[in-house]
Amino acid sequence: MLRSMYSGISGMKGFQTKLDTIGNNIANVNTYGYKKGRVTFQDMMSQTMSGAQGPTATQDGDGLNVRGGLNPSQVGLGSQIGSIDTIHTQGNRQTTNRPLDLALEGDGMFVMAESGEEPIDTVGKEVDLETANLSFSRAGNFYLDNDGAIVNNNGQYLVGQSYQIEEEGPNTPLEAGIITVPTDAQSFSIQTDGTVNYIDNAGNSKVAGQIRLAQFSNSSGLQKLGSNEFQNTNNAGIFNDGDGFNTIDDLLVAGQDGTGQMVSGALEMSNVDLAESFTEMITAQRGFQANTRIITTSDEILQELVNLKR
Repeated sequence: MLRSMYSGISGMKGFQTKLDTIGNNIANVNTYGYKKGRVTFQDMMSQTMSGAQGPTATQDGDGLNVRGGLNPSQVGLGSQIGSIDTIHTQGNRQTTNRPLDLALEGDGMFVMAESGEEPIDTVGKEVDLETANLSFSRAGNFYLDNDGAIVNNNGQYLVGQSYQIEEEGPNTPLEAGIITVPTDAQSFSIQTDGTVNYIDNAGNSKVAGQIRLAQFSNSSGLQKLGSNEFQNTNNAGIFNDGDGFNTIDDLLVAGQDGTGQMVSGALEMSNVDLAESFTEMITAQRGFQANTRIITTSDEILQELVNLKR
């Protein structure tokens, strides 16, 4: 069989994967905090017909003659997927005026926790970062559960520095934990640095906690889990000391250490550009079509070869 047929097949497979990625981007054009994907290609190994040769010197009767070098002769065997990248650029901001809708202007990700090796202490509001199942997200649509804890739409707890609620006097800060707004609070607000303030039933302003963020030197190294969540991997590159999220000091304050500020009453939309997506879809469609022509043309050549014997 002709090598061109297999090259055409490899090209069709690659462009099909690109179309799948573009279709997923368009499907999530209105998904909060979604980060688009991008497919890159690279050529496969090439079959070497003749190797490279350097200049050679020959001796004859007239003296020394030099023959120039020769370049290698290679035939490519098609293309393959080089990478499927996640592009963590900033999405547009949509104003909602809802206090628990949070948008990040800059780097950083919300930290979500659920029970892992040890159950989360919902009474003491403490989260063991080393044993809990942590996930990370840019989707900032949060809610309050029955106990007043801030959770996402999957019921996972928003992690930050929790505070011990005191009936008299200011609340005292704790370690990493769940941020809980007392159920009898008159109102609450979230500042740009993630501090959650509330007005108690006596009319006093108190701090319920401070939302902390995780930052990665290589955000594209995170693995998508679905439900607007990412999982840490060995190639994500934790921004702090690099040994994982162990204490509250490993989580950063919004607006500090390179993290973005937190905007209450707004949500970050998907960073998918429809004009770009449709343009990429056209190029992928034409690329797929061109590779099908390679196969049909190769088939016509094989047919001519078969018809030589009649």
